[in-house]
Amino acid sequence: MTRRQTRFFFIAGTTIFTLVFVALTIHSHTRFAALTHADAITADVIAGKHVWHRKNCINCHTLIGEGAYFAPDLTKIAQHRGDAYLRQFLQDPSRYYSEERHGRLMPNPRLSDQQITEVIAFLTWVSHIDNQNWPPRPILVTAASPQGIVLGTVVPPAASGDPVALGEALFRRSPPACFSCHSLQENMAGLATRSAGMVKSPDYKGSARTAQDYIRESIVDPHAYVVPGPTFSAGGQSIMPPFGTVLKPDEIDQLVAYLATFK
Repeated sequence: MTRRQTRFFFIAGTTIFTLVFVALTIHSHTRFAALTHADAITADVIAGKHVWHRKNCINCHTLIGEGAYFAPDLTKIAQHRGDAYLRQFLQDPSRYYSEERHGRLMPNPRLSDQQITEVIAFLTWVSHIDNQNWPPRPILVTAASPQGIVLGTVVPPAASGDPVALGEALFRRSPPACFSCHSLQENMAGLATRSAGMVKSPDYKGSARTAQDYIRESIVDPHAYVVPGPTFSAGGQSIMPPFGTVLKPDEIDQLVAYLATFK
C-alpha cells in the first residue's frame, strides 16, 4: 500500500465510522423518551431522584449497572419487592438486616413519609425503563439464598419436567426471585404443614380450603390474609408483591407443587 493509499484509507475509514457513530447517537436520542417511559415522569419521580442523590444512595447502590458496587443494583427492586415492602424497609432497614448475620447493614436514611413516597416513585419509574437486559442479571438483596446457590449466578434448568422440579427452578429464578426474601432453611421450612393449620384457624379470613390453595392465594393475592407480625404488613397490606400478573398459570401451579413439599 502506497503512502497515498494509506492516507485515503485512513480518511475514508475515519469518515465512515464517524458518520456511523453520529447516526447511532442521533437514533439513540430519538428513542430515549420511549425507552425510559418519559411520559411517566411525575413530580414525585423527579423529587425522588433528588432524594436519591442528596442521600448519596449511589455511593453504595447502582442503577442500570451505574454507581457503586458495595450494595445491590436496584434497577428492578420496585418490581421485585413492591411498594409495601420498600416503604417499611426505608423506614428502618435494621428490621430486615443485621450486620452479624448478613455481613452488612444499611444505615437508616431517616426519610420522611413524603420522601419515601418520592423515592419509591423514582425506583418504580426506573424499574420500567427498557434497559435492554442490562445489567444481564439482578444483583439480589439478601444473603438468604438456598444452600449451594450463590446470589446472582445463572440458575440451572429443571432436572426434569416434573412440576416439583420445575417449581424449584422457578423459585430460584428472577423474576420472581423468591429466594431473595425467603430462606428454605428458615421461613419455608414446614410451609405446607403451617398452611394446612392456617386454613383451619378461626382467625383466617381468606378463601383457601387446603394447604395448596393457601400457598396459591399467598402468591397470587398476598393481601387476602396477612399473617400477624411486625414485618409482614404495612398499613394492613402484605409486604409481598402479588405475582399473579408476573407468573403464568402453569408457573404458579409448578411453584405451588414445589412449596407444598415443605412439610
